[in-house]
Order: sequence, then C-alpha cells, then structure tokens
Amino acid sequence: MEKITDILSSIPSFSGLSETQIGEIKQIAVDKHFAKGEIIFFQGDEGNGFYIIISGMVKIFKVSPEGKEHIMRIVTRGEPFGQVAVYAGRAFPASAQAIAKSHLLFLPRTEFVQLINHNPSLALSMLANLSMRLREFTVHVENLALKEVPGRLAAYLIHLAEEQRNEDDMVSLNISKVQLSSLLGTTPETLSRILTQMQGRGLIEVKRRDIRILDHPGLEELAEHGKILPE
Repeated sequence: MEKITDILSSIPSFSGLSETQIGEIKQIAVDKHFAKGEIIFFQGDEGNGFYIIISGMVKIFKVSPEGKEHIMRIVTRGEPFGQVAVYAGRAFPASAQAIAKSHLLFLPRTEFVQLINHNPSLALSMLANLSMRLREFTVHVENLALKEVPGRLAAYLIHLAEEQRNEDDMVSLNISKVQLSSLLGTTPETLSRILTQMQGRGLIEVKRRDIRILDHPGLEELAEHGKILPE
C-alpha cells in the first residue's frame, strides 16, 4: 500500500514542500475510518478542519428543500475536501458521505493554520488548489445551465478518459448510474436512454460500468454542442 507521506506529497496543495514539512502535516493529521454510506459531515456542521482521502470514495452533495439530492463532486484517493473551513472558519457549505469504505485523514483547522503561519508557501499552494476547484465548480454549473444532458454526459466521459488514460479507450464508471445521474442533474432513466442513444450512434460501447469510446471526435462534438446531433 502506498505510504501516507507519498500520498500527501502527491497532493497539488502540498507539492514542493520538504519531507520535514510533509512530516509536520502528517503529525497533526487524525486517522478517520468510515463505512460505506456513513455521513462524514452535514451541511451546516462546524467547519473545524478538512479531510484528505487515503483510500475509498466520498460524495459531496446538497439536498434541496424538497428533499432532492444533488451531487456536487465525487472525491477519490489523494484528494482533499472541506478546505473552505481552513480559511473561513465557517460551517460546511455541503454534506459529505462515504460511498465506499474509506480511510481519511482529518486535519484540524487550528493546528493547520499554525502550520500555514510558519509555511507561507503552503497557504499559496492551497489558494491555488482552491482556485482550481472553483474553476471546476464553475464549469460544472455552466454545464448544468447551458448544456443538455447528452453534452454533460459526453463531457464527463471525456474527463474520465483523460483521467484514467487507458490504452484501449475504455473508461470505468466508479460510481453508480444513480449517483452519476445526480452528478449530471438528470434521472437514471434519462441517463440510461442517452447511453443507449450514444451507443446506437456508434459513439460508445457500453458493458455494465465499462464504456469503450469508439468515436472521440464525435464525442467531443457532442460535448461541445450539448445534445444528440441529427444524423
């Protein structure tokens, strides 16, 4: 299993830090283990620190007044979440739930702020990481507002392909179709229908959670235009 120090060193927020500085971060970190389905924090809970995933997977989500859940982000190994608490010291703006058995590191706000005071470069790195997350969130909101569901799905598959980098053009969905539909702002039924349409157009081949991209230019065109184009 990869060492925790190696995982910490690979996080963009901590890139460029010395082994000693990484060791200081590890020293204040608290091991947390969550079962699949367990809530890590609720929206409105005190933002007294942030988390880093060592193993497992977490969804960040909000619930509407009508009780409908919308997934904002899926977080996987090596990714931090809840960092706003470090700077703002306010309540968490969304909820977090483990969607797989997860091992997390919790970095308490008070102790981490003390580290930042002694390492200004760490503060700059975290601000850069937060800026990147803000850009991703902005793109996510734009996709929901401006693109139809086929375009959102195509863009998501392209993102997965770039992330997973499989030579056979195969991407693996690491979340359920129910969770994916929530992330894309649609319903499981609509998602299944669009996957079938995309497969019928020769863009992809679907085998349960594995999807092979057959037509990259066509998928990119769909992501750009945001809807299934007429033949």
